[in-house]
Amino acid sequence: MNTVIVVVAQYLLFALVLLAGLTWLRLDRAGKLRLAAEAVLGLAVLGLAIWIAGAVHVDPRPFVADPSVTPLFAHPADNGFPSDHAAAGGLLAVLVLRYRRTLGVVVGVGAVLIGVARVAAHVHHAQDVLAGLGLGVLAGAAGILLTALAVRVPWARRRLPRS
Repeated sequence: MNTVIVVVAQYLLFALVLLAGLTWLRLDRAGKLRLAAEAVLGLAVLGLAIWIAGAVHVDPRPFVADPSVTPLFAHPADNGFPSDHAAAGGLLAVLVLRYRRTLGVVVGVGAVLIGVARVAAHVHHAQDVLAGLGLGVLAGAAGILLTALAVRVPWARRRLPRS
């Protein structure tokens, strides 16, 4: 069981990125441009949100807070708040959900599984994962909103198609 936890905690995110990439490939040219803009803006918002959240709240990882706990894989003893993996999963889920609902739900379930696995692997607390998922979802929504707003700006109208 520990092997499954480690694989999900460390590698499932790559599969979610692959699903997002396949979603992008299946879009028309306008959709590809729009999704790319949403992803770039969402990542920028997410990076800023993770940095701010980590500066505002410090949560030592479980194996740091309790030395009797052993993580299932090697991990630095840095601030665990928020979970970067869960945040990335949340962002991907929102972006994929916008274009392919069923696949977006699958990516969302994958993001939750990553979070659960990282808690089970003793590298995060539940609050780290919940915060990461929330920040990822908000960043995805912000990327979509900012892209929609940019399309309404005259200089951007020629570059980004309307949805």
